[in-house]
Amino acid sequence: MIKVHSRCDLACDHCYVYQHADQSWLRRPVTMSDETFRRTADRIAEHASAHHLTRVHVVLHGGEPLLAGRERLRRFARTLRSALHGVAELDLRMQTNGLRLDDEFCAMLVEQSIVASVSLDGDERSNDRHRVRRDGSGSHRDAVRAVRLLGAPAHRGAFGGLLCTIDVENDPVDVYRALAELSPPAVDFLLPHATWEHPPPRPGGDTDYADWLIAVHKQWTADGMPMRIRMFESISRLTRGRGSLTEALGLGSSDLLVVETDGAIEQADWLKTAYPGAPETGMHIDTHRLEEAAAHRGIQARRAGLDGLSAQCRACPVVSVCGGGLYGHRHRAANGFDNPSVYCADLLKIIEYVQAAERDGTDVRHGWHGLTWTHFDELAAGHGGGAAVRSLAAAQNSQRRALLAAARRADVGTGSEAGWEAVLALPAAALDVLLSEPYLRVWALACGQSLRGADGHPAEAALSAVARTGGRLTLPVPLRHGPEGPEVHLPGLGRLLVGADSPDHRAGTVTVTASDATVVVGGRALGHERPPPGTVWQPVRQLRADGLEVALDDVDPSRDCYRYPPLPRLPEAEVRRWEEMFAEAWQLIRGAYPDYARGIAAGLVTITPLAPDPSGDDVSATSRHAFGAVGIALPRTAEDLAMLIIHEYQHVKLGAMLDMFDLLDGLDDRRYRVLWRPDLRPLDALVQGAYAHLAVADIWRIRCRRGAEDVGAALHERSRPEADKWRTAVLDALDAVAETGSLTALGRRFVRGLRSEAEALGGVAETGPVAV
Repeated sequence: MIKVHSRCDLACDHCYVYQHADQSWLRRPVTMSDETFRRTADRIAEHASAHHLTRVHVVLHGGEPLLAGRERLRRFARTLRSALHGVAELDLRMQTNGLRLDDEFCAMLVEQSIVASVSLDGDERSNDRHRVRRDGSGSHRDAVRAVRLLGAPAHRGAFGGLLCTIDVENDPVDVYRALAELSPPAVDFLLPHATWEHPPPRPGGDTDYADWLIAVHKQWTADGMPMRIRMFESISRLTRGRGSLTEALGLGSSDLLVVETDGAIEQADWLKTAYPGAPETGMHIDTHRLEEAAAHRGIQARRAGLDGLSAQCRACPVVSVCGGGLYGHRHRAANGFDNPSVYCADLLKIIEYVQAAERDGTDVRHGWHGLTWTHFDELAAGHGGGAAVRSLAAAQNSQRRALLAAARRADVGTGSEAGWEAVLALPAAALDVLLSEPYLRVWALACGQSLRGADGHPAEAALSAVARTGGRLTLPVPLRHGPEGPEVHLPGLGRLLVGADSPDHRAGTVTVTASDATVVVGGRALGHERPPPGTVWQPVRQLRADGLEVALDDVDPSRDCYRYPPLPRLPEAEVRRWEEMFAEAWQLIRGAYPDYARGIAAGLVTITPLAPDPSGDDVSATSRHAFGAVGIALPRTAEDLAMLIIHEYQHVKLGAMLDMFDLLDGLDDRRYRVLWRPDLRPLDALVQGAYAHLAVADIWRIRCRRGAEDVGAALHERSRPEADKWRTAVLDALDAVAETGSLTALGRRFVRGLRSEAEALGGVAETGPVAV
């Protein structure tokens, strides 16, 4: 955090800089000089280079940074980017009251990629209770004008969100609605700075602040969570074992330093609330490296995790989420910071409330099916465990059931009535097996649209389901016209080729009996005995590895739903190659990429071999209508196969989410440029590509961490630039998506989760070991 200006044009009575114990601002220069800023930029670049950082976060702060002037801030941004060029990516932000923003200032923020957040405490009455000018007049109208200016299409890319300091005297729902009405990308609700010596006002009781936040949470969830609220999202993330989005929660290490206008290096400046001089380190940008500041005992005290907390905190059941609260809020004159937060009771109550709301099934629904918000957010982050994927599968099965009904109505008068009656009479277990077939929806859609005529018959589906679940069913099945001649296809089991010398060939019909996991044709059990004369039985082969079983389907006639042609029946030698490489790839996915493995294990049903590209490039694809299936041309290595499976299964998951929820408003027919395809893409393809390529970036990041001995020198050498390339491509695409204005409330939440995960991939140079 760089303090570019030490004064402010407001006189907020809750400001920790001017209204609390530390008054060191009085002896600071009003504005940081160009030379001090240049030295600060050099120190940041020096630190990033020495520690191989790939991303640096800088906040321009004050006082009020806009008082430094537009051109000075432009120079500062250029100086910082120049210093970091070729060293690390810069995430440059600014916190402001917004009063001096105009079109020219906003255009400069966009030009210099400075993302600004505006302080606003809600509606006019709530905001002007504290955020006033020196003459006592309110600031709300000018602040809202600034927010609307930042939120305009031309400047939206520079709008980071709103910061609201809680006053429990203000109505929480009124405050929330006033902020939400401005359509911010995010809102931070801050507990007012306080200590045990100077506790916060509590007109209603010990948990006033929790009760206020619970009211906001209820309205936020009822509205479909239209913007990020960092406190609530951090509670959810920490509960799932992930990192916090705020230093006020969690046990994560402190990573914040402040450089004052005179170049003094200090700790987080909210420590000014504790006692005079609390943030001081005695260090200066001219004489000390940043790593020396990071070693300061005050910084290290905030990096001690659980061991740095009071005994009361260590015994608390939510300590891993709360983390003891903000460090400054723990201070008491008698024993320093060895205390719980002055907001301890509030934090416990709001954490338990958010956890219970998610645990008890508060969810987002479509028809009869829903996802808990936890599962929605897991999927939005690119992952999703078994439970989340099973919820997607249940919704897909309902769609397939509806499509079967539509196909039956369209198939009237074609002689297939007996087959449809058999499907309708299937017991629940057999129907569930049938509905889980990935290519059933492709066939039902084609049947309902009269695209296949007599090809494909409901009798085949009914017989296959009975054969796999028990019972007995005998039906005549019309021969379909396959690529190798007349055939009968039993979904998930295999196909029977009927040659010209078969007695059934001229009749055009084969009588099939399904009974207790056996299919009998012409008195012979397929797969157990030689098939009847003139016929060839081709079963669906299975790929098995570490408990996962996936069909290698090279016979289903509906597998031609990809933009690449499927291969014909594979010879046994090629199947052996698939088996060996799949077993190795699945071991890699489970060991190196476990965040993806759980969803794949729960929902990947079928892999269909595709024809390779003559150029030698990898080939893979999915179909929106074939949930649970992916098409892949066998690549060169198991590493490549693992990548292709993960990449394509991302498309599978997102396709199912798009079937469940309106993430896009459906009115945007524009085409957009992306970095992974030469052609312009529609909006839904932009979201799909960003989702899938986020996993690609993540895989390259993990390969970087795995090391050259594990992945090989050549692959490891490529890993960091590839991770950066694909992460940049994803962020560019998400920027384009956000600027379209075509996201629904759920879509905004989804894209926020995706962007948060993409931004978190900045640290590709992490060195921790990864077990494979």
